[in-house]
Amino acid sequence: QVQFVESGGGLVQLGGSLRLSCAASGFSLDGYAIGWFRQAPGKEREEVSCISSSTGDISYTDSVKGRFTISRDKVQNTVSLQMNNLKPEDTAVYHCAANLMRSRCSAFAREYEYAYWGKGTQVTVSS
Repeated sequence: QVQFVESGGGLVQLGGSLRLSCAASGFSLDGYAIGWFRQAPGKEREEVSCISSSTGDISYTDSVKGRFTISRDKVQNTVSLQMNNLKPEDTAVYHCAANLMRSRCSAFAREYEYAYWGKGTQVTVSS
């Protein structure tokens, strides 16, 4: 059974840091683009960052560039998201998922291409 589990969320103050982890079981992340998404109350889900687990290609949405860093650990079969200088607008539930149609990150990727969504981890940034 495939399962993605996100962890590492919490409550932090403005300017604080968190490190999120996405652990996959029953599924090898190698060969797929892995995305971190977030959804804030009343807003649509957006892709925050993506990493190609085989080539290492990386992308970020503009609002997190310079603050967030995505990385992968092939041995642990995990993808992490280091979030620094957090802002209240980063408050959301963060999910990871695998793009089953692409091995590399692409601006043309669509949400329906992703599967194995985890339950998510809550990130709350207070001002």
